Amino acid sequence: MTALSTDLLLSAKNLTKHFGGLAAVNNVSIDLYRGQIHAVIGPNGAGKSTLTNLVSGDLALTSGSIHLNGLDVTGWRAEKISKQGLGRSFQKTNVFLPLSVWDNVRLAAQSRDSHQPWNPLVWFKNAHNATNLVATKTINISAEAIIALCKLENRMHAIAGTISHGEQRQLEIAMTLATQPQVLLLDEPLAGMGVAEAERMIELLHTLKKDHAMLLVEHDMDAVFALADKLTVMVNGQVIASDSPSNVRADAKVQAAYLGEEEHV
Repeated sequence: MTALSTDLLLSAKNLTKHFGGLAAVNNVSIDLYRGQIHAVIGPNGAGKSTLTNLVSGDLALTSGSIHLNGLDVTGWRAEKISKQGLGRSFQKTNVFLPLSVWDNVRLAAQSRDSHQPWNPLVWFKNAHNATNLVATKTINISAEAIIALCKLENRMHAIAGTISHGEQRQLEIAMTLATQPQVLLLDEPLAGMGVAEAERMIELLHTLKKDHAMLLVEHDMDAVFALADKLTVMVNGQVIASDSPSNVRADAKVQAAYLGEEEHV
């Protein structure tokens, strides 16, 4: 797709992260546009997750800059960047296992409730009396509709710890959507899934693409080529190719460094 400049939601320029003498990410730039899935691939140790952690604010930059929705968020803490419109999922599923699917999404929505001041007395109120509506900037739908969008309506009252791994991954996406993001960072959302679960996740990500800019880190190459509008390949902390999936697939350097290996790790 050809992205318009007005659709640019996140621009990360020359990101670098040193751990001692090791450059885990070295001078990497990436732009994320609404309506586009930008996938990042590479072997283990390539710097993919470190890049995601830098963009989200979970790791401090050694150098570089990040602009989100036109605002310079370089050096901001992760929670402040999140409130500016960035949501992320993690390699390890991050949900409240003792709570129901509904309560997980409701709690995520309450984190963005402007009517809940950071006052200690708020914690003594009944959370179930809080509004159920989640006013998102892009889809403006209720918590129930977010659950339905993520194909979990039949599991709404199930305890999160009792649902399948794939459903827990869908729930994590639902919780992320409830925080009203415009930019989504998805770190291996298909990890550990069977074929049917992976197909449901791919369908969900296709659905979300229209209203969001998305950065996808994923090892499942079939999913990557089914989803990605743009593909960046990292090796040893550096970008060796960044182009359309078809051009990247044909790149000799990529074939030698990654796609041509017998085992994709």
